[in-house]
Amino acid sequence: MPSQKTYTVEEAKKRIERYCAYQERCHKEVQQKLRDMKMIPEAINLITAHLIEENYLNETRFAKAFARGKFNTKKWGKQRIVRELKVRAIGQYNIKIALKEIPEDAYLQTFEALAEKRLQQLTSEININKKKKKLADYLFYRGWEPELVWGKVRQLS
Repeated sequence: MPSQKTYTVEEAKKRIERYCAYQERCHKEVQQKLRDMKMIPEAINLITAHLIEENYLNETRFAKAFARGKFNTKKWGKQRIVRELKVRAIGQYNIKIALKEIPEDAYLQTFEALAEKRLQQLTSEININKKKKKLADYLFYRGWEPELVWGKVRQLS
């Protein structure tokens, strides 16, 4: 069994700085990475404080980038984004700020485009109720709000 490499606080600090510079990270990810590096709790707190002071780690910036990214690339709705941010231990204040990154008109346009695209994929489904259920399940999984989803489903009659 290969031995686990050990790091000094300075080595760990440099490594984690690169880790954070590569892409936005949340506190939870960074602390897990440090635990994986077998750092002791005191060192983890010291390094986390250093990263925050040096602006490598910024929860608000992470939340905003996360919300923009997941909306633009994965077409996630606000509910899914909120759920995923909560899993990453992001506070309610930062979640609110992050959701403001998504323009309302772009949000609704994306929803319509996603729903239409999914409907095109469901052309082979003959049973209208099954078609409605598949569309609703797909949109809910992506985290879109119930009023939007049910409004779209009601249009299929």
